[in-house]
Amino acid sequence: MKKKFIKMHGLGNDYIYFNCLDEEFIDAEHWVKTLSNRNLGIGGDGIVLIKRSKLADAMMVMFNADGSEGAMCGNAIRCVGKLLFDEGIVKNNCMNIETKSGIKSLEIKDNLIKVNMGAPRFCKDDNLLPEKITIEGQDYYIIRVNMGNPHAVVFEDNLDKIDLKKIGPLFEHHDLFKPHRINTEFVKVLSKNHLKMRVWERGSGETKACGTGACAAAIAACQKRLCDMNTDIIVTLDGGDLTINYTLDTVYMSGSAHKVFEGEIDLNEIK
Repeated sequence: MKKKFIKMHGLGNDYIYFNCLDEEFIDAEHWVKTLSNRNLGIGGDGIVLIKRSKLADAMMVMFNADGSEGAMCGNAIRCVGKLLFDEGIVKNNCMNIETKSGIKSLEIKDNLIKVNMGAPRFCKDDNLLPEKITIEGQDYYIIRVNMGNPHAVVFEDNLDKIDLKKIGPLFEHHDLFKPHRINTEFVKVLSKNHLKMRVWERGSGETKACGTGACAAAIAACQKRLCDMNTDIIVTLDGGDLTINYTLDTVYMSGSAHKVFEGEIDLNEIK
């Protein structure tokens, strides 16, 4: 069984995209781990299916590298918008994309895609007070923000010293976050309205960038009065910069998206 695909990335957060507007990808979740494997498959942080929608210009369905389905991915939705526009499937540079966490609107200008990510949701009745969590005897203070998927934001000055491969899974699978697990952002304030972030994504591990995570980090920083609302906040990630603007009503995320290559893979050859 042969499937055409397009490899794209948003700031290094790379996914394998399948155009399912006219042809379904049956049992796609069965193939995610193999396709995402960087040695035995195409390689990526997961796969994204672009499907028809009765409510929007298209629908995005995404799976993490471990095969679990995600509700939202900020970097992936920018890539979906760019793909649809560049291929002439959607001719308007303003479009709506249906996701598991609702319909998101996009605006494309050259290679910059601005996404209305919607209003955040918080853990405790919109209370953003830090919660204490203990990991291997060390206390961390987290702020939980849901941007269509759940995030725990930790402010930390020594980002480079964090052993993310060790501590990331301990956050992800902590009892506090069961059964859905958590994405964890470790954030350093570089200056007013400029943050640096490393991220551990549930189901994918450490990634070069996370759009919803950057939104969560900016929101938490505004809550701590480290950044300003209604102002462009730069979030620097390993893969580059995202611009986040947190208003009273919604969160806007702006960043680039890039096509890497396209091809065709025979699924029978990679079983």
